[in-house]
Amino acid sequence: MLRFIPAALLAAAPAFAQETGDDTVTTFTLENGMDAIVIEDHRAPVVVHMVWYDVGAADEPPGKSGIAHFLEHLMFKGTDDLEPGEFSRTVEAQGGSDNAFTSLDYTGYFQRVAADRLGLMMEMEADRMRDLVLDDEDMLTERDVVLEERAQRTDSNPGALFTEQRMAAQYLNHPYGVPIIGWQHEVMELTLEDALDFYREFYAPNNATLIVAGDVDPAEVERLAREHYGPIEPTEGLGERERPVEPPQIAPRRLTLEDTRVSNPYVIRTYLAPERDPGDQEDAAALTILAELLGGSSQTSLMGRVLEQEEKTAVYTSAFYNGTSYDDTTFGLVVIPTPDRTLEQAEADLDRMIARLLEEGIDDADLERIKAQVRASEIYARDSLQGRARSYGVAITSGLTVEDVQQWPRVLEAVTEEDVLEAAELLFDPNRSVTGYLTRPAEETPSPASASGDDVDAMNAPDAAVEEES
Repeated sequence: MLRFIPAALLAAAPAFAQETGDDTVTTFTLENGMDAIVIEDHRAPVVVHMVWYDVGAADEPPGKSGIAHFLEHLMFKGTDDLEPGEFSRTVEAQGGSDNAFTSLDYTGYFQRVAADRLGLMMEMEADRMRDLVLDDEDMLTERDVVLEERAQRTDSNPGALFTEQRMAAQYLNHPYGVPIIGWQHEVMELTLEDALDFYREFYAPNNATLIVAGDVDPAEVERLAREHYGPIEPTEGLGERERPVEPPQIAPRRLTLEDTRVSNPYVIRTYLAPERDPGDQEDAAALTILAELLGGSSQTSLMGRVLEQEEKTAVYTSAFYNGTSYDDTTFGLVVIPTPDRTLEQAEADLDRMIARLLEEGIDDADLERIKAQVRASEIYARDSLQGRARSYGVAITSGLTVEDVQQWPRVLEAVTEEDVLEAAELLFDPNRSVTGYLTRPAEETPSPASASGDDVDAMNAPDAAVEEES
């Protein structure tokens, strides 16, 4: 958990700005432990104000799944100074917008407003950090909203249900195997006191990072932060995150989900994979490149070029990996076969592509092209205020530092063929894998369909980075 950002980390910011087009980044820490990152961007008189808490669904007490996301909903109720719903109405009255999101590793709240409204946003966000006012009626109303959200987003979507089952099989002991929105039977039992206990412990300045991006002066941001967030008392005794440790995985796991609503049967395999670690991002960079080489573009990746273009045995292929995770994440591969082929044949094709990459190696031109594409996507992702702010917020709440974010493009650039192949050899261990089939019942004949829609969205989500947004 980040507690202090050394001033030495700022030295890399100008070089990073020159190389990637990112703007100057400065940091400070309040006496109560709240860290802050300021990203200057003077292209328009607007600002994005974000507060990221170092707590997510994977930090919930056993048996209380969904409490982090439930509390996110409750945060839009009233405080000792604001009526229920007044927060968002005030933002809207200023011509702005606001929302929140919950992930496995973090919970975040943001507003986008005119730059001269920043102080008001800080005042309101600081108010609800410690002074939320809730009653049983609020709790019951929002609990019903969350249950309905689960019914719409998960229970009515076979791809989402499949992802939920797959994640539960992937993690034997770690809470990443529990869905962010929560298991229905546990959400139904959540109480007001559950929410308040979680709130009192984790919603504190020493468990939060303030990120402000836009047309601002860093000195003025610090002045406002000290005025509004500075007086808030920290949670005493709040230590490092303690989560159950994943035991050695010694056997491959397989599952099949049959559902009459499935339009595109597919096979997916995920492997337990290392995340980006502070000061040690090389393995994650190699896996990022590997995912693009295997299943990035349908036109140029190995699976896309061979299975979709040359052999025409698949209508869709993909590989995915996202290393911004506090603990071990997953690397996944997907094949949607053409209607005349079985999922067993598609799985054999998947295995054949892995073997081919390991045996034939990587063409130098392909590697350089993929590295350029990945690096460009990292830069383009920061083209918006929110994109820049999110890149730091996700990283910091995943245990990385400001310097790690700034060094990431250079780490990607340094990846070699040997790095990728070595990472692949370690990754593709069957004992750390889950292979899943999402299909229709045997008596059903799937009609040919394009690979789009909810099924593809669910299968392709980098599991440890999935968010539930209000």
